[in-house]
Amino acid sequence: MSQPSPVVAVSATFTAESLSQPLAFWMRRLGLALPARFAPYNQVFQQLLDPASLLAQNHGGVNVVLVRFEDWVRFRDPGVLNLESIEEIARYLVACLRLAAESFASPLLISVCPSSPGFLADPEQAAFSRQTEAYIESSLRDMGTIHFVSQAELEILYPVAQPHDPHGDILGHVPYTPEYFVALGTLLSRKIHALRMTPYKVIALDCDDTLWQGICGEDGPEEVVVDPPRRALQEFMAAQHDAGMLLCLCSKNNEEDVLETFRVHPEMPLRLEHFVARRINWAAKSANLAALAEELQLGLDSFVFVDDNPQERAEVQAGRPEVLTLPLPEESARIPDFLKHVWAFDRIHVTAEDKQRTEIYVKRVERARLEKQAKTLGEFIAALQLDVTIEPVTPDQLPRVAQLTQRTNQMNFSTIRRTEAEIQALLRSGDHECLAVHVSDRFGSYGLTGVAIVGFGKDALRVDTFLLSCRVLGRGVEHRLLARLGELACQKGLREVVVPFQPTQRNRPALLFLETAGARHKEPAANGFTFHFSAGFAAKIAYKPSSAVPKPVAEPAGEPAPVQEPVDFAYIATRLRTVGQIQEHIREQTRNGAAPAAASASPRTELEQRLAAMWADLLGLASVGVNDNFFDLGGHSLLAVQLLSRVRQMYHVDLALDVVYTSAFTVEELAKVIELTLIEQAGAGNYAGLLAQIEGLSDEEVRALLAQETEAAESDGGR
Repeated sequence: MSQPSPVVAVSATFTAESLSQPLAFWMRRLGLALPARFAPYNQVFQQLLDPASLLAQNHGGVNVVLVRFEDWVRFRDPGVLNLESIEEIARYLVACLRLAAESFASPLLISVCPSSPGFLADPEQAAFSRQTEAYIESSLRDMGTIHFVSQAELEILYPVAQPHDPHGDILGHVPYTPEYFVALGTLLSRKIHALRMTPYKVIALDCDDTLWQGICGEDGPEEVVVDPPRRALQEFMAAQHDAGMLLCLCSKNNEEDVLETFRVHPEMPLRLEHFVARRINWAAKSANLAALAEELQLGLDSFVFVDDNPQERAEVQAGRPEVLTLPLPEESARIPDFLKHVWAFDRIHVTAEDKQRTEIYVKRVERARLEKQAKTLGEFIAALQLDVTIEPVTPDQLPRVAQLTQRTNQMNFSTIRRTEAEIQALLRSGDHECLAVHVSDRFGSYGLTGVAIVGFGKDALRVDTFLLSCRVLGRGVEHRLLARLGELACQKGLREVVVPFQPTQRNRPALLFLETAGARHKEPAANGFTFHFSAGFAAKIAYKPSSAVPKPVAEPAGEPAPVQEPVDFAYIATRLRTVGQIQEHIREQTRNGAAPAAASASPRTELEQRLAAMWADLLGLASVGVNDNFFDLGGHSLLAVQLLSRVRQMYHVDLALDVVYTSAFTVEELAKVIELTLIEQAGAGNYAGLLAQIEGLSDEEVRALLAQETEAAESDGGR
């Protein structure tokens, strides 16, 4: 029986289906085949505990849990609000989430959504909400497959003036406005993208008018200015450095001028020691980026290039299209907002290795010096005093293991990209094991630099994942890891080690290693090869350095690697950074995808015109006729709730949801209901007189009279 396709599975304590449209919009834009599916209403705990639930059965997707504290007491006596009971439920939620994390095959996003203004009006309840949200977040911090999505982050990135919809909450337990659902859907999509994106590793920065305002070679190093926008840029890049990104300088300058600028501006957040490498000269920047990639032994598709100059950016885009080239806004005041909306910089996890990345690459330079001094490869390896440890992975190492599967390209047999949750699911199956490789030498530790995930069959140990970071290649670590797999196969009484290989543009070093390692035979497989090693032979594989001095691992020759992600990050950061912009794009996409509507009568009164415009906006249509049925146009109950909520805000008319279903739900019929309700509210006596007057009037005269009453009601504050 095949598993269901992966989805974004959402379970909430309130009606959350309004997220479907923004989630669908972003999944299409990000190129992710993850449709949204919603669990039954208000069944969060059942979804976390039931092994047959939508969330539990979601393999390879992303699970989302949304809670609102006051929903836990929604159906209790409103006069008896016990904060202790909410706290008890919150503790139970944490326990259920931790239990689910041990069995779910997909990562889980959890967000505590804001309670209503009425609930938060009580200072004690407001303080309780803050404390309980902080408790949930801190209690899940050590869970690598659970990621907390904070409302504070949402308010910073996608603020919404009016998030709450009290009328929608009453009608259908839809407690938020469409704007809030768009904001929440966007932030969730951003987290999903960060979970699935192959992360970038290097940021290459221009200097003049990028890191500072002015040209150091013309104005002089002392005269350039670090204005507030550039200071914000430098602080942002320093934070990226601390999160594990490598920083480089790639600028057309005299190098002495740039170095002097750093020296005479010690107040700058970025210092020279933040940069692991630099190319400051008058050569083409595309060539300098290639040189930096060769020095760092990293692919150009792991580079982000930031420059204010459109000509320089165009040259890089033409020469090295695999580099993510970002334009700084021409209006410098917009730089900080632009940077915080570049999704390419998002990180879900920051591991210990990330924080030490620049130091690790500095040590690489020291090793390179030793390499040049060595006469032979054997002499170099001996001088390194290499120490390799291969042990079963521990739970705290899983984030780094998942990160390596996402980042490693050259020494990677299968290039299978896995999330932490997927690795956990493999290990829970009982027939897989994961080994972590730690390497150190006389200069220090390389960190966790290798991974092997293997499965055990009847006669063979089958390799699922075999990878090593490029910084330990060519030193025999790959031989030791393959030998360890041979030993493991022998210990379990298995006959052979089977190694599937899937070729890519980047993993030719892995193929060369396998072809020279002495496999018993190599057979063609779907899109690749399968190598077979007898277990005893594999266990004795040993590295025999040649007499040649080792060379850095080079990128494969031929065409440039394809662009890493089919995502226009610059467009998102400029044209899709606010809720209003995103809503307009969703409406436009909906309009473009909608089937042409049949001709229908045009609105005749001002009220019908306003209602028709309201319907068109909600339904994503260019226009709506007064006789068009709401549901035939693609409406549904949730949109109906939003519609009635807007009617209440505009006309101060409370309409029950029954209005939607009692007759043909058209603009004309809704206008009649609103008009009659406004007349009723005008006064019982006047209402009776109007009814008597209406009896003797024609339809056109009735419409004119009702229009007068509507106008009078609006002039009294009906809007």
